[in-house]
Amino acid sequence: MTQPETTSQTARRELVLEFEHGQQLRELAGEFGANLKQVGRDFGVRVSQRGTTITIRGDDGSVDIAADVLNQLYLLVGTGLTLSVPLVEQSCRMVRLDPSTNLAKTFTDVVFVGKKRSIFPRSANQAVYVDTMRKNDLVFGLGPAGTGKTYLAVAMAVAALANNEVQRIILCRPAVEAGEKLGFLPGDLVQKVNPYLRPLYDGLHDMLGYERVVRLMERGVIEVAPLAFMRGRTLSEAFVILDEAQNTTREQMKMFLTRLGVGSRAVVTGDLSQIDLPENTPSGLDEASRILRRIERIGFTEFTAEDVVRHGLVSAIVRAYDEARNADAHRGEAT
Repeated sequence: MTQPETTSQTARRELVLEFEHGQQLRELAGEFGANLKQVGRDFGVRVSQRGTTITIRGDDGSVDIAADVLNQLYLLVGTGLTLSVPLVEQSCRMVRLDPSTNLAKTFTDVVFVGKKRSIFPRSANQAVYVDTMRKNDLVFGLGPAGTGKTYLAVAMAVAALANNEVQRIILCRPAVEAGEKLGFLPGDLVQKVNPYLRPLYDGLHDMLGYERVVRLMERGVIEVAPLAFMRGRTLSEAFVILDEAQNTTREQMKMFLTRLGVGSRAVVTGDLSQIDLPENTPSGLDEASRILRRIERIGFTEFTAEDVVRHGLVSAIVRAYDEARNADAHRGEAT
């Protein structure tokens, strides 16, 4: 790909990228140029296509980084990756945060080929998280909602099961009332807590399909249960995930971590900004994340609002709440 360029007398610049014509270029541009428009919005430049050329106009630095993203995305399309506007938006965010980002390395590291789509990291931190899960027996994934902590952990668990690295998958959550009273819900205890476990079921269904998940659960290969059901057990040859761990007490967290048996791996995920425990009850996740960091074979990955891979507004919402919480803390210190 050649990059002839012309420079105006002002600080603005025009850069022309030359591509081969064909399906790869059409997929790069997206339907009605949607992908190109997204790159333009993210970097504050104007991106236009004519034939086999894409022209970028804007400030000097912004033109260069937009060109880098387009070149990398073009190569990614050539590997068979299907582009979407959210994926392009995430790519722009990654390169903006770290210009040395290698999108191909991130997006071609397939964790698991699911029933609906291949699952791979969608941010630099997600790539670190996947690598950390591969290298450690116990991993903590900390950060806001929408960063893929639970989904990627489930994907790693399913991949480990498919590769015969473990014999079963155990997914659990603390059944903490987040503003709703369990006693008013219909059914027995299992039926009452099932809504709290819904995100774990959703991930499994997405990767394996509903019928296969049902069969594996009937055979006991996959178990989804409240954290309280783990007491007194030894979990061997299993991939164990504790989700929403910010809502564990100190005693519950210690109980969970000491369940691990021979050949087991565990991932603990949670968001310390969304604790639903009773007032003055310390979070077991908060304590564990402070006292276990120096132990070998235990890894930590911390996500931020920049890693959110849901709707673009979610990242902005998370940042707004973080800023409001920090402002409240400063006001409290001042008084």
